[in-house]
Amino acid sequence: MSQFFIQLMPWIMLAFGSVSLLRLILGPTLGDRLVALNVLSGLALGFLVIQGVLQGRALYLDVALVYDIFGFLGFLALAHFLKKKDE
Repeated sequence: MSQFFIQLMPWIMLAFGSVSLLRLILGPTLGDRLVALNVLSGLALGFLVIQGVLQGRALYLDVALVYDIFGFLGFLALAHFLKKKDE
């Protein structure tokens, strides 16, 4: 039963990703676009973790950790840039 849910998760994440991509494109404010980009980054991280579990390879988990660190730093840089732009 849990194997079924693990194989179903990429499809659910694809649906969430398409909605987030729509918000990224059509978002009325820059804050909405920034949050959508952060959600897409989290979905990519989750996809890497699920692939690592499905294939039984720890390499995907290492890549996911590095991706998460760079995604977080990029989010902080964009937030700092937007804060400076508003002032």
